[in-house]
Amino acid sequence: MLFSQSQEKLLLIKVMADGNYVGGINVVNLVNEKSAVTDEKGEFFISAKEDDLLVFSAINFEYKRKIISKEDILAGAITVNVIPKTTSLDEVEITKYKDLDAFELGILETPAKRYTPAERRLRTAGDFKPVHLVGLLFGQFPLDPVLNAINGKTKRLKKEVQIEQQEFLLKKVEDMFQDDYFLGHLKIPENYIQGFKLYSIGDENFVRLLEDKNKIKSEFELARLSREYLKLISDEN
Repeated sequence: MLFSQSQEKLLLIKVMADGNYVGGINVVNLVNEKSAVTDEKGEFFISAKEDDLLVFSAINFEYKRKIISKEDILAGAITVNVIPKTTSLDEVEITKYKDLDAFELGILETPAKRYTPAERRLRTAGDFKPVHLVGLLFGQFPLDPVLNAINGKTKRLKKEVQIEQQEFLLKKVEDMFQDDYFLGHLKIPENYIQGFKLYSIGDENFVRLLEDKNKIKSEFELARLSREYLKLISDEN
């Protein structure tokens, strides 16, 4: 049986590191915002469809991302390998070479916008708007944005940008706060921690504080959001 891109399937995913199954790995599907934690056998079930993006994270392992393929959906089971974090050295001497910057060199009057990989792909594809039809009639507008709008590529690329932004924010949360903080201080149940992280990055005030790296104010905002989130899951149960 074949599954279309719009159909979700419950997948069995096994997580391994150095040939051993790993428990306690947090995983989030950034498309449907479902989350799970691997059991002692390194296994978990999660709903996903083709092109969904799974993000794996844990204190002792490197950040891992996995895009669900058509073959994964058909197989119904996937094995994902994560890499243990290397032990930091007591003392490291780093010589930093600064990249040349056109703004600092006086070539540009304002700093150039830096694009993420997904943003660059979207910019290259072009974004079609109805007003461009006028230019198209006179041969003054490239066909790529029109064709991409028709075949859905631009819509998919916009979704990729949104998912990438979520992924970056989620990584910033995990860099600033350990899971013990959510569990012990905010009293978020362990199997709801990843869901709460996604809930928090949907709040504009918290995202702004996160971008500013203001940990103290971020903690106050997380406390407020945790009260809201705990009430939501209490009402659901």
